[in-house]
Amino acid sequence: MTAPVWSVDPRNGKQREEVAAEASPEEVDAAVRAAHATLASLTDRSIRAALLRAAADQFEAHTEQVVECADAETALGPGRLSGELGRTCYQLRAFADVVEDGRFLDVIIDHADATLTPPRPDLRRWKVPVGVVAVYAASNFPLAFSVPGGDTASALAAGCPVVIKAHPDHPATSELAAALLRRAATEVGLDEGVIGLVHGFEAGVSLVKHPLVAAAGFTGSVRGGRALFDAAAARPKPIPFHGELGSLNPVVVTEEAAQERAEQIGAGLAGSMTMGVGQFCTKPGFVLAPAGPSGDRLLKSLTEAVSDSESGVMLDGRMREAFLAGVQERAALDSVETPVTPGAGGEHTVSAGFLTVDAAWLTTGEAHDLLLEECFGPVTVVVRYSSRDELTDVLAKLPGNLTATAHIGEAEAAGEGASLLADLTPLAGRVLVNGWPTGVAVAPAQHHGGPYPATTSASTSVGGTAIERWLRPVAYQDAPEGLLPVELRDGDGGGVPRVVDGVRVG
Repeated sequence: MTAPVWSVDPRNGKQREEVAAEASPEEVDAAVRAAHATLASLTDRSIRAALLRAAADQFEAHTEQVVECADAETALGPGRLSGELGRTCYQLRAFADVVEDGRFLDVIIDHADATLTPPRPDLRRWKVPVGVVAVYAASNFPLAFSVPGGDTASALAAGCPVVIKAHPDHPATSELAAALLRRAATEVGLDEGVIGLVHGFEAGVSLVKHPLVAAAGFTGSVRGGRALFDAAAARPKPIPFHGELGSLNPVVVTEEAAQERAEQIGAGLAGSMTMGVGQFCTKPGFVLAPAGPSGDRLLKSLTEAVSDSESGVMLDGRMREAFLAGVQERAALDSVETPVTPGAGGEHTVSAGFLTVDAAWLTTGEAHDLLLEECFGPVTVVVRYSSRDELTDVLAKLPGNLTATAHIGEAEAAGEGASLLADLTPLAGRVLVNGWPTGVAVAPAQHHGGPYPATTSASTSVGGTAIERWLRPVAYQDAPEGLLPVELRDGDGGGVPRVVDGVRVG
């Protein structure tokens, strides 16, 4: 008999209700096969766009129920969750627009030309869906990065049915979200099997190994993501695994920036690192600040702002214990100081804080790799550097990140600012100037990904180009027009933008 799945209130650690049961291998197989059976029904792009818009409508029609359920399981608060739900609906509709536009199909037509050397056959290239996608829901975004989130929306937009492994921190929200997605599917004439949902750790492992699963999307820890990534690669037929695993999101503050606005930067850093109880994947967890009076002013401002922040509830007790242990281990390292000590704020809460260390300690062989690893929760590490060489040496030690931020002075845009951006660009998928990384806009130009371990691929999980993860290119050579999809035929190609004989059309 499989184990029951309980919804738990993180504010008190008590079980709320039994939601489901962990899926058996047979149930995972059934969900995948049901999803696979719907592939042909997703061929029509208009159906996919209608599904995504119907899903957004369903969530908006059940806003109160969804927010209430998610808050009960995550303690993120109605305000934050209402905003996240709005983002989720916007995201669903944005992918509907991407589907209708058709640019993502990347259609290229080269007509036959016997005068070339060698002669060219008729070639017509576009992108097709890979097949069933396994989606692993995130803990910290129960909507925007979970069951109805970007991985699901982009996969459906690509024409791929999904089977989602629910996160144990919000199983009731996951069940509700899946039910709304399935209701949207039946509204537009699709089988509800196009959306599968399973619970349980072993179910997640079985899912990534299933022979009919063609790709996977994951948001979570380095340890869990790497285990699934390795399993995806070890299959007899390996599959793409697009995982977001962990990120320090380094911030560099130049001496000039600190001189100009130390207090503003310190307050901004406090707000960013404590947002959502430090549980954002883009939390600035590693800050390089100058030594000396300007840096001291920054730390004074940071100390005051963090000291005034309220303690908060983390997503679950396990994460709270991991945060407390991680902070304690880091604070015990030689030469590490704690101007504001992070830790337990109460029986079920945590309080924010930060650690400081000299850059020289990090660059002389005395450093501990622990400070270069993400600590999930409201804490950041501030590294004080005394020279540009020290700054460069510390940056060289950092792993890949989702974001990297430069705070520069007004006169540094062309000189030091450009040099600093050149140093930060290899470290991250999104580079910010004079801002804070928490908050990821859903926009066509967005990139939410980065060098390993931030992500396991070069793709983004946010923005319209996230659809590319679930597509593969196919070229047809000398195929009779009657065998080709409308988008590859001569004429207007159904209005899809194309490149025809080297000329962009549409």
